[in-house]
Amino acid sequence: MKGKWTYLYRAVDKKGCTVDFWLSAHRDIEAARRFFEKAITKNAAPEKITLDGYQATHQAVAELKSEGILPVQTEVRTSKYLNNLIEQDHRRVKPKVLSYVGFQEL
Repeated sequence: MKGKWTYLYRAVDKKGCTVDFWLSAHRDIEAARRFFEKAITKNAAPEKITLDGYQATHQAVAELKSEGILPVQTEVRTSKYLNNLIEQDHRRVKPKVLSYVGFQEL
């Protein structure tokens, strides 16, 4: 955003609709924890969470479970195929973004 690298944390429901999102300058445990806390306070705690293989998000979920913010019975899964729903959403955006890259000043 505005010439600075940011990481997008995004929660989607079964239908692929965005539930909540968070932009962060860092991709670490603290950023993942803030995103989950924000998403849980705005919405109900999920029954299942599907994550990618990045360890920081798994550690953040484990901390939230141990503190009681996230229910212990919440199932945490790792699956690149279930996360494809999010990645497919980016497919329509990428060609538009790449066409604008040529007009930037270096």
